[in-house]
Amino acid sequence: MRYLPLTDTDRREMCAAIGVPAVDALYADVPAPARLPGPIAGLPLAMSEMEVEAHIQQLAAANSSPSAQPSFLGAGAYRHHIPASVDALIQRGEFLTSYTPYQPEISQGTLQALFEFQSMVCALTGMEVANASMYDGATAAAEAVAMACRVTGRKTALISGGVHPHYREVIATQTHWTAHTAILAAPDAHDREDLTAQIDDSVACVVVQTPSFFGHLRDYTALAAACHAKGALLIIAFTEAVSLGLLTPPGDMGADIVVGEGQSLGVPTSFGGPHVGLFATRDKYIRQMPGRLCGETVDASGKRGFVLTLSTREQHIRREKATSNICTNSGLCALAFSIHLALLGEHGMMKLAQLNHAKACQLAAKLESTPGLRIINHSFFNELTVDLGRPAAALVEKLAAHNILAGVPVSRLYPGVTEFENLLLITATELTSEADMDKLAKALA
Repeated sequence: MRYLPLTDTDRREMCAAIGVPAVDALYADVPAPARLPGPIAGLPLAMSEMEVEAHIQQLAAANSSPSAQPSFLGAGAYRHHIPASVDALIQRGEFLTSYTPYQPEISQGTLQALFEFQSMVCALTGMEVANASMYDGATAAAEAVAMACRVTGRKTALISGGVHPHYREVIATQTHWTAHTAILAAPDAHDREDLTAQIDDSVACVVVQTPSFFGHLRDYTALAAACHAKGALLIIAFTEAVSLGLLTPPGDMGADIVVGEGQSLGVPTSFGGPHVGLFATRDKYIRQMPGRLCGETVDASGKRGFVLTLSTREQHIRREKATSNICTNSGLCALAFSIHLALLGEHGMMKLAQLNHAKACQLAAKLESTPGLRIINHSFFNELTVDLGRPAAALVEKLAAHNILAGVPVSRLYPGVTEFENLLLITATELTSEADMDKLAKALA
């Protein structure tokens, strides 16, 4: 067989070499009730390669593809155009098979790619140093809270209601098991939140997001000053990396740590993963930053080179003093992010962001003229929240049956909250055509 080349003779010889009568003897320590007596019921028997391909294609055809119908999905995962050159480059064997660059002398390409990635993240966020990526935006946010608690010596984190609910849940889970406390402010779809009065000497950090989960834009300069006056750090999160091409960088607002999701650049939505977490901070906090950091140096001959530096992960030299249990990074996704951004360049990134905002403005204008709908945003980038005047989840299912992916009902991420039942998150990107917008507006009407 192509993938199982061993014959029965091969197996007998291998068992004889290690001194067991048969393969089953290798499982003697597994309790009998935990062993399967035979083939798993319901699973098909072996098929030929052609049969498997045909079966998989049949299963795939049952999925609804955003590329085949109008799609306004967002809420933390965004569909953008990915140049064909991105996939062509990341599938080169040198990149596709590389993992941990422990030996810098033979990993210069991977290390330089990560170094360039870090530089791009710093440029986008307005920060001084970035790591070589994390699992995703949600875990990056949780790591940022843990880092802020280490820096300040405090144990309480104040989490805005505008932060994505998945980020809030991951933060709450991690703080629960690390003797820290996460205070989750109530989600506010109308952006009336003011956390300044809640910042006291016990607060290690305040976590906010712009654009918020509901799409609102905020200038957090004043909040940063309020945090610093109380000795707390400000963490600014984002879920749409493209917004950084147009909006004021979080670093310029006074953020101490910036975290977010980089999936929008180079990484397809792919049923919700994999993603790539971005993490940036100030130079003075660099030794408390989790994850990997690639640095530029020179060798004994004065030749430029790249290395892993300030590695404080648990399997490295610091072990129990490690800043994080993050054991890897999203290297291939980070590479895709870097290639896409490098292809765009500074001007292209700004133009892409402007196009996304223009598309959202065009969509908002069409929705505002649709009877029965109300946009609740006073500001937005490419995602906005619409009050449908009726339960959003049922309406989304109805439109999906008519080949329109209308958006994400807020109730799916905040189940049981009555005030959110009628709210729908709707996103427009450069891939959203005017014809798609007209179909949505007509269907909603």
